[in-house]
Amino acid sequence: MRIAIVGSGFGGIGMALELKRAGFDDFVLLEKGDDVGGVWRENTYPGAACDIPSPYYSFSTDPNPAWSSRFSPQAEIKDYMRHVVDDNDLRRHIRFGVEVTSATYDDAKWRLVTDTGEEHTADVFVPATGQLSRPSLPDIEGIDTFTGPAFHSAEWDHAVDLRGKRVAVIGTGASAVQFVPAIQPEVSHLTVFQRSAPWVLPRPEVVYRPWHHRMFRWLPFTRLAERFGFWLLCEVLALGLVDLPPMRPLVAAIANRHLRKQVPDERLRAKLTPDYAPGCKRGLFSGDYYPALGEPNVHVETTGIERVEPGGVRTTDGVLHEADVIIYGTGFKTTEFLGPMAVHGRDGRKLADEWSTGAHAYLGITVPGFPNMFLMYGPNTNLGVGSIIYMLECQARYIGKAVRLLASNGAAAMDVKPEVARRFDERLNRRLDRSVWTLCSSWYRNEHGRITTNWPGTVSAYRLATRTLDPDDYRLLEAAA
Repeated sequence: MRIAIVGSGFGGIGMALELKRAGFDDFVLLEKGDDVGGVWRENTYPGAACDIPSPYYSFSTDPNPAWSSRFSPQAEIKDYMRHVVDDNDLRRHIRFGVEVTSATYDDAKWRLVTDTGEEHTADVFVPATGQLSRPSLPDIEGIDTFTGPAFHSAEWDHAVDLRGKRVAVIGTGASAVQFVPAIQPEVSHLTVFQRSAPWVLPRPEVVYRPWHHRMFRWLPFTRLAERFGFWLLCEVLALGLVDLPPMRPLVAAIANRHLRKQVPDERLRAKLTPDYAPGCKRGLFSGDYYPALGEPNVHVETTGIERVEPGGVRTTDGVLHEADVIIYGTGFKTTEFLGPMAVHGRDGRKLADEWSTGAHAYLGITVPGFPNMFLMYGPNTNLGVGSIIYMLECQARYIGKAVRLLASNGAAAMDVKPEVARRFDERLNRRLDRSVWTLCSSWYRNEHGRITTNWPGTVSAYRLATRTLDPDDYRLLEAAA
């Protein structure tokens, strides 16, 4: 079996680890960048860090007892991924600088074409491109007319010196909550344009000392206990997103107490108070975001943006907010799965057509009519709370079972039955309709209103759903004569 994995972020690496453990060595990771890391390679903005504790946000098979802090910074996470790759002899499987532009299924083989016209053939195709890989710029009039430096937070321009500059930040999501406190002390003035106030919870940061590292290394159960504790906390919080709505007021109370404690100014506090249910949009964790917004050189602007002009940003009240630099913290194209890769399955069917109203996949992993294509971090496998790496490990184990089934059965390909995928999708959407994500608009939903990103349950429920692979869920196909 030859397996082609596209992407070398946590998803691609997790899949490669599973294949290695299962005894498969004929696989390749095709990576468009010059290093592993995915989102942790690309996002280098000041203050970039994980908002899930590192003991939980790491592979269960490859623990790191030497994290510098509970919420590790970007560079350290990328180094961890490098170590996992090297410690498990995965680097020889990776082809860097290779961007796959199309994938076509033909005669039980996948033919992958790169941006240079190079072709790769594989029996199994595993896209692991993630949901947070393509930055999204807002649709604002005049965005190209600004005469100063302007960039997305995921494409941070480190050549731009922000010291003494007037900086406009558009967006108040997970990236902005980290880079705003990092740049606030050095800019002359910071205008933060907020469309809706995020729910912000306190972040229980801990800087690990040498004695922590010795304890985690010599007494592994202490590291496992911390991992288990955060897993359990996230599982409980996840219940409030769908099954236990009464939990939401408790989360709101914790967040509001955090806001009152850190923002004494009533007018600013009113601006920063969310007007939607907690969990409806991504919750954030920070201990320095609110204090940064209260500094004298910061202004939070809640009036809508009319357009961008050469000298700054004009709001709908006619005021021009002058700026020397604009930074867009406006997230990613989360609902455009696998874009801009063109994928064609059996009989020439286009994945873009199958997903015209919203991406969907059986268990978030496989799509009828696209045999031997197995997705990592596919539709409805993102989390409202919890570690995505836990989900990726579940997916990798399931795909590993599929590869072993193909290898032992002698079939050329396996294709999930349409009725199986349809029943799963119906059950999934019934749960999604009960979720908090239906109560507001967010990047969890596409333009048709379908929630295509999130899993409506706990990671334990997903692990149970993917624990076994039922061969009766699939049609086993032979190669054409």
